Amino acid sequence: MGSTPEHLGPLLIQFLLGVGFSALILALAFLLNPKKKSKPQDTFECGVPYYGDARGLFNIKFYLVAVLFILFDIEAIFLFPYAVNLKSFTKAGLGPFLLIEMFVFLFTIIVGLYYIRKKGALEWD
Repeated sequence: MGSTPEHLGPLLIQFLLGVGFSALILALAFLLNPKKKSKPQDTFECGVPYYGDARGLFNIKFYLVAVLFILFDIEAIFLFPYAVNLKSFTKAGLGPFLLIEMFVFLFTIIVGLYYIRKKGALEWD
């Protein structure tokens, strides 16, 4: 059992702080929000009166690029644990396994990027 983390205390503390902070912010937003009911003729919060239909059509490329950005941003964040914990896992004897796993992960990202480029998802024609 030398390859499993010995102390999960900091992880549990971080999880509890994250959940507690989120719950606190949601509770404060619920308690402190204005209770005034607004009419549909009111202006937006920026002071500009609205016009037209709020359900207007947007180009699908906007949504596609936004989703792809979030997807690749989250995938890039998954690379940080490798960089931070590689020495400790190498000492535990899992270095080659994690290296192969990282290359499989990167290969999956590269194949996904190649696929969306071939489909033309990143072009703004």
